[in-house]
Amino acid sequence: MSLLTRSLQENRRTLALAFPIAAGNAGQMLMGVADTVMVGQVGVVALAACAFANTVLAVPLVFGFGFLSGVSVRTSHAFGADKPDSAGQALKWGAVLALATGILVALLIQCGVPLLPLLGQSPEVNRACVTFLLLCAWSVIPVYLTSAAKSYAEALGHPWEPFWIMMGGVLLNIFLNWVFIYGNLGAPALGLEGAGVATLISRIVTMLGVVTFILSSQEFARYRPHNPFDFRDRAEIRSLIKIGLPAGTMHLAEVGGFSFGSVMMGWAGVVPLAAHQIAITCAATVFMIPLGVSQAVAVRIGQARGAKASERFLPIAIGAQSVVVSLMFLSTLVFVLGGHWIARAFVSDPAVVALTTKLLLLAGIFQIVDGIQIVCSGALRGFEDTRVPMFIGIFSYWAVALPISYFLAFHTGIGPAGVWIGFVVGLWVAAVSLVWRLWLRIATASRTSK
Repeated sequence: MSLLTRSLQENRRTLALAFPIAAGNAGQMLMGVADTVMVGQVGVVALAACAFANTVLAVPLVFGFGFLSGVSVRTSHAFGADKPDSAGQALKWGAVLALATGILVALLIQCGVPLLPLLGQSPEVNRACVTFLLLCAWSVIPVYLTSAAKSYAEALGHPWEPFWIMMGGVLLNIFLNWVFIYGNLGAPALGLEGAGVATLISRIVTMLGVVTFILSSQEFARYRPHNPFDFRDRAEIRSLIKIGLPAGTMHLAEVGGFSFGSVMMGWAGVVPLAAHQIAITCAATVFMIPLGVSQAVAVRIGQARGAKASERFLPIAIGAQSVVVSLMFLSTLVFVLGGHWIARAFVSDPAVVALTTKLLLLAGIFQIVDGIQIVCSGALRGFEDTRVPMFIGIFSYWAVALPISYFLAFHTGIGPAGVWIGFVVGLWVAAVSLVWRLWLRIATASRTSK
């Protein structure tokens, strides 16, 4: 059987898992899109404050997602090796890590509020964002618990149930935004703070839904922990941390870099920051597609490793990359041809619309390489190979992207768009490096299995 045929066969299985994962990820992003669109009707300052708060939260939030990614890897490996007890241990210790990390993040944000002026934003933006920031910070706890439970269900081949629960959470968030932002159904009109209240409530409800599904479904009975409150055996948590800490650091390098780019946009003024928020929201929403494929590839590589089926590694990786490149090319066309109309859907301010259109052109350029690098990262995570990708991420975003962004934005005539050009270069470096690392990893695994 040819490599092409095997890749197509593996693709069907990967996409069957990736589609609901990507849709669920997009559903979570839609909460941010809903906040941006609905807060944008309040005013430019409120939109800029929303952008700034989301920028501050993005760094610890995404680090946590990477830190908890070991739940998916360890559960999928246990599933492939038919070791249900190990899957139960991954769920139990994953929940412990999720709870502890969520509380730590919320407390750090709470204590760090007095330091916000050090990030160089305007006083009006700093004042407007505080309550929204704190409400969203405490909502990180249910977000992390949902992520751990969702990853566990997906690794066991049940991605659709968490997807529908999360879609319900998105609809609830939109409804509560309408109630609390604008003051409907007798509620006070809270503006940006109302969006924070809606986000906190909807995330708690979503967490309760996913956790209830896992604890009540008979299909998970064999894989649930037999002694959920016995924490004496800590071998599994050490494995989760070994995988998750480098993965989280890599996510931190990427998102921290982009977040610092947002801070630089804030140095240029309220209009560039508002435009950046719209463009990065659109790019991040589309990014949920390759991210979903990446998560599915990590699961499928983990299952193949558990089953000792090394001949499936290359077809899984090649099939996933071909799909992502094709889909990201289509998204590039949408951003390039429809950028103006996309910007107008968010805000009517002419200056914000004009700059957003330019940024969406650049977003279209880096979509393809961004998809390539995240799928390679997911495949390597399936191999429990996260340490080298961590160093690649740190170098690509902090040693390459940020210096170029700063130079182009503030020492040439390019202006705010230079921030995004720097990240286009950094993403290319990350993509090429991770493709090479994955190729070596698959080649080594294939040789050692013979």
